[in-house]
Amino acid sequence: MFGFLRRKKREPVVFENPAAAFRYACEHLDNKVLLEAVIPALVEERGRIGSEGERYFLLRLANRAGGRVIEACTLKEATDFPAVGDLVGFKVVRIDPELPEPFDLLGFIAYRLGTVYVPGKGWPVERNYVPENIKPTLRL
Repeated sequence: MFGFLRRKKREPVVFENPAAAFRYACEHLDNKVLLEAVIPALVEERGRIGSEGERYFLLRLANRAGGRVIEACTLKEATDFPAVGDLVGFKVVRIDPELPEPFDLLGFIAYRLGTVYVPGKGWPVERNYVPENIKPTLRL
């Protein structure tokens, strides 16, 4: 009788590959660059290995302009890392608008994301690259 009060259940959107999921994120989602936000990104190139074991990658962050290219890394204690072509979650740590691009944005590769988007919930995490000794931020 009161079915109109119920939320509409929106079906997950399944993609054939990470590149298609990334295109969807660019075209249909509002990927705001905010502190502690996780922004979908596509791994384009593998880079160097840092002196402490961190692995650098060239990423394309999802945005309405088709993506912003940045260099990002996994944290040094990470036991796993993404491959070229993976859809990953870039976690924003610091934003400094006074600095020029690409130095205005600091963060790290936190997750490999699944090629499914669930409206209202986001992207499922397939693999976590955040080391266990890193504590999540607690907001009160």
